[in-house]
Amino acid sequence: MAESMKGLHRTHRCTEVTEECIGKTVTVMGWVQKSRNKGGIIFVDLRDRSGILQIIFEENDIGAEGFIKASKLHSEFVIAVVGRVEVRSGAVNENLATGRIEIRANELRILSEAQTPPFPVEEESKTKEELRLKYRYLDLRRPDLQRNLMMRSKVATLTRQFLSDEGFLEIETPMLCKSTPEGARDYLVPSRVHPGNFYALPQSPQIFKQLLMCSGYDRYFQLAKCFRDEDLRADRQPEFTQIDMELSFVDVDDVIDVNERLLQKLFREVLGVEVKLPIQRMTWQEAMDRYGSDKPDTRFGMELKDVSGIVKESGFSVFSGAVAAGGSVRGINVKGQAGMPRKKIDALVEFAKGFGAKGLAYLAIAADGTKKSSFAKFLTDVEVDELCQAMGGEAGDLLLFAADKDKVVYDVLGNLRLELAKNLELLDKNQYNFLWVTQFPLFEYSEEEGRFVAMHHPFTMPMEEDLPMLLTEPSKVRAKAYDIVLNGTEIGGGSVRIYQSDVQEQMFEALGFTKEDAYARFGFLLNAFKYGVPPHAGLAYGLDRLVMLMAKEDSIRDVIAFPKVKDASCLMTEAPNLVDEGQLTELSIALVKEVEEQP
Repeated sequence: MAESMKGLHRTHRCTEVTEECIGKTVTVMGWVQKSRNKGGIIFVDLRDRSGILQIIFEENDIGAEGFIKASKLHSEFVIAVVGRVEVRSGAVNENLATGRIEIRANELRILSEAQTPPFPVEEESKTKEELRLKYRYLDLRRPDLQRNLMMRSKVATLTRQFLSDEGFLEIETPMLCKSTPEGARDYLVPSRVHPGNFYALPQSPQIFKQLLMCSGYDRYFQLAKCFRDEDLRADRQPEFTQIDMELSFVDVDDVIDVNERLLQKLFREVLGVEVKLPIQRMTWQEAMDRYGSDKPDTRFGMELKDVSGIVKESGFSVFSGAVAAGGSVRGINVKGQAGMPRKKIDALVEFAKGFGAKGLAYLAIAADGTKKSSFAKFLTDVEVDELCQAMGGEAGDLLLFAADKDKVVYDVLGNLRLELAKNLELLDKNQYNFLWVTQFPLFEYSEEEGRFVAMHHPFTMPMEEDLPMLLTEPSKVRAKAYDIVLNGTEIGGGSVRIYQSDVQEQMFEALGFTKEDAYARFGFLLNAFKYGVPPHAGLAYGLDRLVMLMAKEDSIRDVIAFPKVKDASCLMTEAPNLVDEGQLTELSIALVKEVEEQP
């Protein structure tokens, strides 16, 4: 039966009890990690969010009744203990912050009993994630997850402090918005008061933060909840948190400066890691040419090399045909892997096909300099030598090539170098490589929609020198956009915004919007721009992704208290779920059963 804590007051968390407390009486409270009954003495590991502390119970100290009570303690019981801090009588545990001390208990209260949990509450649990997420309230007791969430809290607190000191105002924007479908799918919320009408949950506070700049607030930030109805990945959830900001009277360098100093502060104070400033910058085109990715992982080499000029007139039609069709032939050098078994090379070919490749050509340079290749017989000896030289190929190297349209070649080799880095264990989680990627294309062509769409969003400012091409050659226009990348993951992105109405109208025209379409979707922003709008720019981080990398985790689910699984459901609460018919009627909603067509 649970006891009251009346009259007791916790004096310390577990790891707040230190060697300086030896000889003092303290009161600690928490969960039983494990209990060991050695006959005349009972050892209990007490756990709270700060860590573990050893308690010892002996009948002489706690009395017969207290000792019997202590003998009933099991994993996850919640207890309060009053006792004297002593030097640990047994072996010192150097793995614990409290490994040199223990508490000799003279009072015990069982505040709450617990059933045997469905899995052990321990670090680096081997229990299947589905079971842990079903009992997430138990999973969250694990010390590693608690450290992650405490780190997340610290990152949020430091961010607020830093931005406030930099003159930013924290302002909340609405959660119930107008749907403006230009990007990911919206989550829709039906209105009871306006039957047949819907709100959308915000994909980002983009329009509202621009309106705040129009309203003269100068510098805004918010830790904003955002929602996107899209397929999930390890670094994506249907609801996520942005560190969102917008600044007036600034250009690219101003935004980058304040954010570099923010990142430097976070990594110094949370991890003790010094971020050297300025952070390297690279244009989008250079990133694609060198790494095949607009979010390159620069912790290892294996950069792409363009060998189109060497093979454009070769006898190997796969290479020469790709160049003739306006594509390219590029390769990567996998140092020291010439001896890779054919079975593994075949697996890499299949991997490449998953990203659109028709195949993958290879050339292995043996230790004695002899070359084994899937295509060398179609090339002259001079062409093979030039190819090896261009690739920096040396004895022991494996050269891999892709030939196709540039987009396919980038995608194939960009992903292949990451796959090889994982397989060859080249990725050091203790290394933090930051990179700004700048000057993105303003548009990308959507085959599905048959038109150009904004690569970021329709309020992104083009590079001034590219403005004349906005309506004539949109594919060549670069954006004043910038992403901040950490170890191959985009952790944030932003842009300078369009603030001139004529440029904004041209942007909408390039996107295929009529003036009526533009005003139907974004009329309130366009109208606001008629009343004096300052030049402004902004950036938003994915807080979840940032903390995931800082915590050296592989999934953002490990830094979110109550995440969803791949189908966007919550295994613990069983959301989403059915609702009462009466609720639907009140919202003027009727569910229609899908009828399968009979063959």
